[in-house]
Amino acid sequence: MADDLPLMKEFNSSAVTHVRYHPEEQTLDIWYRGGDRYSYFDVPAELYRGLLDAESVGQYVNFEIKPDRRFELEPGRRRFRPG
Repeated sequence: MADDLPLMKEFNSSAVTHVRYHPEEQTLDIWYRGGDRYSYFDVPAELYRGLLDAESVGQYVNFEIKPDRRFELEPGRRRFRPG
């Protein structure tokens, strides 16, 4: 199923600039408009396909990916975040 998926995709979204999918690791990298890149783990190809087909990329990420996936912010891009 993942063989026919584009591994990198740009978006004209208010939240997401582009994504990159790593099918072997089932990792999804998402670059947000603010400049941060997050890696989401254990993302099956079906979920990535849903993202590519979503009417609203930001909503799809917020409701289908963020709630149930472990993630990591790209360490070199960490900005100060007040505690």
